[in-house]
Amino acid sequence: MGLIYLDSCILSYAVQDASARGDAVRSRIGREKSRLAISPLVMLECLVGALRRDDQPLRDHFNRVFKTCELLDLGVPQFVRAAELRAQHGTGTADSLHLAAAQISGCDELWTNDTRLSAASRGLAVNLLG
Repeated sequence: MGLIYLDSCILSYAVQDASARGDAVRSRIGREKSRLAISPLVMLECLVGALRRDDQPLRDHFNRVFKTCELLDLGVPQFVRAAELRAQHGTGTADSLHLAAAQISGCDELWTNDTRLSAASRGLAVNLLG
């Protein structure tokens, strides 16, 4: 069974987007047989809106979803790899860390809605909505 890293935008769409975009992401996740993975960075990015609005039910919903995913490390190796990615491809810090976490952890895919990650990922990033 493979391992798929979920970018923050994908997890956010799955949890709180009631539009067709959210439906498409939830459908794709529901059909997937691979294990799903996130990093602490995904948790941080997803929780900001709920915390800013003091939306406890949304915060709780995200926390329940986080527990269904494998939590990948963000340690020194991931930060060094992220620096390499930023230097080589000009990706932003957060995107570089997401990609580094997926690469170092041996993920089969990184699901995102960010086409900029495709070149830097060498085929690892899959734009679910593009």
